[in-house]
Amino acid sequence: MGFRVIKTAAATLLSILLAAAAGIPSAQSAGLLAILGVETTRKRSLRTITARFSASLVGLLCGIVLFYLLGFHYWVLGLYVLFGFPLIVKAGFKEGIVTSSVVVFRVFGQAELSLHVLLQQIELLIIGLGSAGLVNLIYMPQGGSLIAGIRKEVDSQFSVIFKQMARTLRDPLLVWDGKELIGASDAIQRGITASSREMENHVIHPDEAWNVYFYMRKEQLESIQNMMQLLSQVYRQLPHGDMVADLFDQLSGDVLAEEYTGRTEKLLDKLEQEFQEMELPGTRDEFEVRSAILQLCRELALYLKIAKRHKVPVEIKPARRSERLRGQG
Repeated sequence: MGFRVIKTAAATLLSILLAAAAGIPSAQSAGLLAILGVETTRKRSLRTITARFSASLVGLLCGIVLFYLLGFHYWVLGLYVLFGFPLIVKAGFKEGIVTSSVVVFRVFGQAELSLHVLLQQIELLIIGLGSAGLVNLIYMPQGGSLIAGIRKEVDSQFSVIFKQMARTLRDPLLVWDGKELIGASDAIQRGITASSREMENHVIHPDEAWNVYFYMRKEQLESIQNMMQLLSQVYRQLPHGDMVADLFDQLSGDVLAEEYTGRTEKLLDKLEQEFQEMELPGTRDEFEVRSAILQLCRELALYLKIAKRHKVPVEIKPARRSERLRGQG
């Protein structure tokens, strides 16, 4: 927000100076248009400026018709709001209602319908909105380091979650508040917001790697929540639980690794084969717990498939994408 204020100040000053140099009366109006045109991303800025300029042309046309037919009276401005605003919204330029009002009210203030006055308003729009667009295009803060920090936070939260799941399997009486689940969810949402903003700052060839990563983690978090429900059904310690705990210990390290190692997946396949060779449960309690553990393994397999679905093969992956999609375990 602080940097946006600086950009707004720069765009406002630039537009006023240009409007004054062009000899436009009340050059400060260009500053108001510039304030309305400054946005948080380049793409959003282009969309906003286009919408505001188009809305202003529609509003200007409506105002000219009303002033020509009814004259320059205050009640005519009320009619402009009554009929002009719905027309602008219907045209799909509702973002530009305020901008259009600026130029229409300027025409009213000059109480003159002439080609010179109309061209002046268009020139004012170009200067005001153009200054905002220029400032936005020249520089936008890069969010790469911020997003990388959020990614590390998410990976760390996942790592702790898997460690706690391993501890719970070894000791079902262990009490865990699960605060890392909330922390991971919050970090993922912040990451999605930041990565979307970063994409909108690249008008040509936006990099979607960060967005893919955080949406992958969001999907995986849903899988983890399913695992937690199954884990709550493991109310006694069994050797099977200890074996699966080793998987989660491995995964807690893999999730921090540079690449998807596949080690947990191989261990899981091997473990499922060992389960098939074991004797059937002898009691109902053992059956219920082993059933929950087996379902937990299947949910873990789904978690790993989500990572593989979004992962580019290491041998052909570009270095930049490799760096951004690290830790997909």
